Amino acid sequence: MIPFRSQPQAPRLREGYHLLADGLLPSAEALNRLLVAAGDQPRQPERWQRVLELSVWHLGVAGPDGRLVGFVRATSDLALNANLWDLCADPADPAEAEILAVLVHAALGRLRRELAGCSISLSAPPQALAALKRYGFAVDPGGIRAMGLKLES
Repeated sequence: MIPFRSQPQAPRLREGYHLLADGLLPSAEALNRLLVAAGDQPRQPERWQRVLELSVWHLGVAGPDGRLVGFVRATSDLALNANLWDLCADPADPAEAEILAVLVHAALGRLRRELAGCSISLSAPPQALAALKRYGFAVDPGGIRAMGLKLES
């Protein structure tokens, strides 16, 4: 695939951090700890199991101590649309910006390889905006605003 514009150099994680691919599912406890640290609401373990099963793939970042410090997952109709969900990094981690940059870069690379024709949408925290803009995302292009529905159980 020929890129339509030059892409920034791939970001790197600090020594001791490593990218985790689909092989191992993170525990609901680890995911909830990360979500709460990032200012989001925790989810029931059954809900995590369900969303991970419905995801096309997920990526995580483990810190030097092996703890989950970053996460993103993708869903898609495998034809036109791909969505990135739960993009977050632990705000207390000194490598937060790098973690977000690596997750965005890795997720976009994987989407380009596996779901090349899909449009991409995502919901992201303000801390991720710099990484997203670096890779060509426009915040609310043309005034378009996304909407979400929070389901109460």
